[in-house]
Amino acid sequence: MRILIAEDDDLMRKTLEFRLKRDGHEVIVTQDGREALAKIADHLPDLVITDIMMPYSSGLEVISAVRQKYTQKIPIIILSGMGQEEVVLEAFTLGADDYITKPFSPNELSVRVRRFAFMGAA
Repeated sequence: MRILIAEDDDLMRKTLEFRLKRDGHEVIVTQDGREALAKIADHLPDLVITDIMMPYSSGLEVISAVRQKYTQKIPIIILSGMGQEEVVLEAFTLGADDYITKPFSPNELSVRVRRFAFMGAA
């Protein structure tokens, strides 16, 4: 499964990348929303994992752009910090499929990603 990660925090991005590669996925990493949108266009991932708060383009803008531009359904998991309930609700309204609250367990990440692989995203 090809997974794009959009996360501006270096440690979080490396943690996500390490775990997903260990689980056998092809991983594309980006540091901000603008870079994420460019790489989505270039690589058309099977799944997008995006932080909400990022430089240049937010995770909300990434969700909106993916839903408007691509006819195929690319699942999107959002990452959010505690206390961002309104933003998470807006993300779901824009078309996000799931969310993970930071901090989270790597095992939880693996299970949620695997769920999309079983649903035919891979």
